[in-house]
Amino acid sequence: MFMEPVIMVLIGLALIVCAYMAWNIGANDVANAMGTSVGSRALTLKQAVIIAAIFEFCGAFFAGDAVTDTVRKGILTVDFADGAVDSVLSQDIAFGFIAAMMAAATWLTIATRMGLPVSTTHSIIGGILGVGLVLEVKHDQSLIDWDVVQKVVMSWVASPLMGGLLGFFSFIIIKKLILDNENPIDRSRWLAPLLAFPTFFVLGLALQFKALKGFISRAAANKWIENKNDWLPVKENGVFDPWAANAWIPINSIMLAAVIGAISSTVLYLVLRRIDINEEKRGFRGVERIFVWLQIITAAYVAFAHGANDRSNAIGPMAAVWQVLSSDTGQLAAKAEIPLWLILLGSAGIAIGVMTWGWRVMETIGKKITDTTPTRGFPAEFGAATTILVFSMPFLAVPVSTTHTLVGAVVGVGLAGGAKAVDFRVFGKIAASWVASVPAAAFGAIVLFVASGGEPLNMIVLLPISFMAVGYAIWKSSGEVHVEEALSDVGGDGHSITPFELFHAHAQEVEKTVEHMLEAVNIACDNGDAAEAIQATIESELAADNVKTEVRRLALNDMRMGVQLSLDDFLYMVTRQDRIADYAQNVAEQLAFRPLFDDEQAKANLKEMAKAVAATVAKYEDAVEALRDFTISGQTKAAETKLADLIREVNINEHEADGVEAMAAAYVFTNGEDAPLAAMHMYRVLQRLDDVANACEKAANAFLPILNR
Repeated sequence: MFMEPVIMVLIGLALIVCAYMAWNIGANDVANAMGTSVGSRALTLKQAVIIAAIFEFCGAFFAGDAVTDTVRKGILTVDFADGAVDSVLSQDIAFGFIAAMMAAATWLTIATRMGLPVSTTHSIIGGILGVGLVLEVKHDQSLIDWDVVQKVVMSWVASPLMGGLLGFFSFIIIKKLILDNENPIDRSRWLAPLLAFPTFFVLGLALQFKALKGFISRAAANKWIENKNDWLPVKENGVFDPWAANAWIPINSIMLAAVIGAISSTVLYLVLRRIDINEEKRGFRGVERIFVWLQIITAAYVAFAHGANDRSNAIGPMAAVWQVLSSDTGQLAAKAEIPLWLILLGSAGIAIGVMTWGWRVMETIGKKITDTTPTRGFPAEFGAATTILVFSMPFLAVPVSTTHTLVGAVVGVGLAGGAKAVDFRVFGKIAASWVASVPAAAFGAIVLFVASGGEPLNMIVLLPISFMAVGYAIWKSSGEVHVEEALSDVGGDGHSITPFELFHAHAQEVEKTVEHMLEAVNIACDNGDAAEAIQATIESELAADNVKTEVRRLALNDMRMGVQLSLDDFLYMVTRQDRIADYAQNVAEQLAFRPLFDDEQAKANLKEMAKAVAATVAKYEDAVEALRDFTISGQTKAAETKLADLIREVNINEHEADGVEAMAAAYVFTNGEDAPLAAMHMYRVLQRLDDVANACEKAANAFLPILNR
């Protein structure tokens, strides 16, 4: 009788551990799955959270198995020949699973705190592996299936490599067929649905093989379908012939996936035909707008499939714990029923994890490995989904990690833009965390399980201590957890501005400043009152300064440049560009000092100089717009050539302005002897106008390191 309340308390603590594990799955695993969509701005953080929460729950509730293997991930090989395991070993396994969940969750918290995307699957495997080693010694029997462990180690290399190769070649195809085309928007409207067909086909297969396998099994049990093997791969003695009764890839599933692909691609084509690409989104920006749709689809699928499969990383061990501790016999069976309330607990924990700490891993996946856009995020997610499907087939049956595969795919897409496009320092840290996942979780599980001694009271004492240690670590990071920020929109259409887009906005403000300055010059040359135009120049320069401040702030907080470029180099570009507005304001201020040299030819020469400067500034603004498109396009050859041509034209225009300035200055000095002060003032205005043109040349030449990378 004494033990009953103790067991009840232990079950309550175990449920808290389960919820904590689910929270970590949301913070790390689900977050990295949505990371490319958030990093590319296909989805805002708020939209990603909502989609993840909805589809995770739907996957867990509707497509997840109602029962689970009590010995998770096949790591432990317990003999269920008699239907159940004796109560002593069962209790040890239950306590071991509690320790494994706690250790895995703690490791995930550490990884998430550092922004490292790690595998929840491999973390729980590590925890169970550590417990298994202790149980082997304690019960003097072989429990660990080292073949499965070997497959896990193999997947560390194989799945990221395959995902990377698929992501690499998928992006190359998009780049060659769409981004390098003369009219990329029209090409993407009809080609994107064709590219999406294999994606929808793969997702259709994965939906059946991974996400809906529980539903299909229940359908066969209820006689809704004749045989589940008509829809699911045969685990034993399977063949590659899809028409065979024991096919690894059943023909029914192939046909259904093809139908799903055809219907989905057709619907996508009809939707894309009706999308209005406004003036601001023409060119490569419009292409990215189209590919947003593909990314949203893949992101939703990933969330659904993850909910159906990986929620068991949290509630699977808990189902076994509940089976042992709540039963009268205290014995572990091969299968454990998953109560509805446990599914809801796991789903809620995952959603809360996304909302609170998910942004950390999203930032790493979406920004820090390589620059991500919808045209890059889509092939990354396609590569990851395809790889996961292949490795989950019975002829391989490798417990592959979504995290590992997606990171590999992101790196592969980045390499398609050249080795310098990938920050291998970040990737190295991520890879190191992968290797550390299994031993770290194993060590933590061993320490906690051994310290408990298999006694409920000891475990009841140890778990709160563990939670306090974790709570302290979270509290130390509380200033960096922004729930409200995570749930706020950063772009109404799923796109927030990038540094180079805001850089272009600053260039437009600079051009407005120059336009007001030129108006002031023309009015002064026509003997009018230029005071209003001078004031407009000053106000416009102030507006440009405000945008400059915002550009710098964004760059400091978001290094997603679209090209491999240091922060210092980008800030230098901003400074050079702002100098144009500064010199334009100086011209306007010179006009306010005194009247111009009263000579009609001199004034005509000044107006010609102003016209040459205007042409230089306009061409520079075109170059900035081309630079923006270059970063969005995936650095295509066509965009690179256009940018290089415009930089050259800025230099030509500046040279022509120099010629006009020399001619105008010579005339002033030749004919200004009778009014030396006025002539000198006219020369000073010419010099300041030349400064504006020179500033354009220097600002444009600051782009050359990007082209010469």
